[in-house]
Amino acid sequence: MRRPSVVVLHGEDRPPDTASIERLADVRYVREPDLARALPGADVVFVWDFLSDALAGAWPDTGGPRWVHTASAGVDRLLFPGIVDGDTVVTNSRGVFEEPIAEYVLGLVLCFAKDLHTTLRLQGERRWRHRETERVGGKRALVVGTGPIGRAIARRLTAVGVRVEGVGRTGRPADPDLGRVHPAELLHDVLGEADYVILAAPLTPATRGMIDAAALARMRPTARLINVGRGPLVVEDDLVAALRAGRPAGAALDVFESEPLPGTSPLWELPQVIVSPHMSGDAVGWRGELVRLFADNLARHREGRPLRNVVDKRLGYVPSALVFRTPRPEGVGSCPQSPRPPRPPT
Repeated sequence: MRRPSVVVLHGEDRPPDTASIERLADVRYVREPDLARALPGADVVFVWDFLSDALAGAWPDTGGPRWVHTASAGVDRLLFPGIVDGDTVVTNSRGVFEEPIAEYVLGLVLCFAKDLHTTLRLQGERRWRHRETERVGGKRALVVGTGPIGRAIARRLTAVGVRVEGVGRTGRPADPDLGRVHPAELLHDVLGEADYVILAAPLTPATRGMIDAAALARMRPTARLINVGRGPLVVEDDLVAALRAGRPAGAALDVFESEPLPGTSPLWELPQVIVSPHMSGDAVGWRGELVRLFADNLARHREGRPLRNVVDKRLGYVPSALVFRTPRPEGVGSCPQSPRPPRPPT
């Protein structure tokens, strides 16, 4: 019986508290320039640097490791042909970010309603300017994306009196968290009903650029757009033009087409825009949670148990109740005579 070989792709910072991983596997820590040399013979890749695109360029033509795990909820950077068309299982870090992101979105809604961003700006200018603010209770929010993050957001907003509806791949009249869920093809028809449009959808070919000039024109002039999903869900040039024209009334953006957001972007200067550096899910202790989640999945891999958070590579996210056993080479985490688990469908 041999231990599985794990390659950890990291950037400037390595993951913390990796003893739990190293007890289960032979681990090699690499950065982008060394990744291609490390992949042959590896059983597992742990993509700690989840903003890296290096895996696509380093992936062997003959097929790479049988399992790739990413320290993020989004998997769009991993769904290149070598992985999508092969037997490699992809898992994500679903379960770590949902509640922190939901709290962050609630904070943004309160910030807009109570004009806190203006208060802080005026304080910095030592200006005393009385204003009236808005009620949160009774406002309407449209949450685009009905996965765990969208559901957590809906629960938080409902708790403070916001009336929530959702937009998902398929519609349904009654959902326990989101109320009514509209099918994605009707997005433009329901945008004008919302005071807050909140993007929590994965980045897929169907969602890329979904908020463009036509969609923005459907929003209420008083509405606010909040994006905690992926930057390319929004066509940024269209958003800048719409904000300059006064429709919608504001935007809070935690993700962008290019990160870090270039200093030349006009989004920095628009007073009705809140810019944050892709941090909505990063609550204190999140790095340790990511490592513990991967260690738990690694133990499952060794024991032949179903993995958590298996991504449907065609859809681009984790469907509900989808679990697979990872295919393993003989001798990795099991005796040679043990039957191999079945390969997952691609």
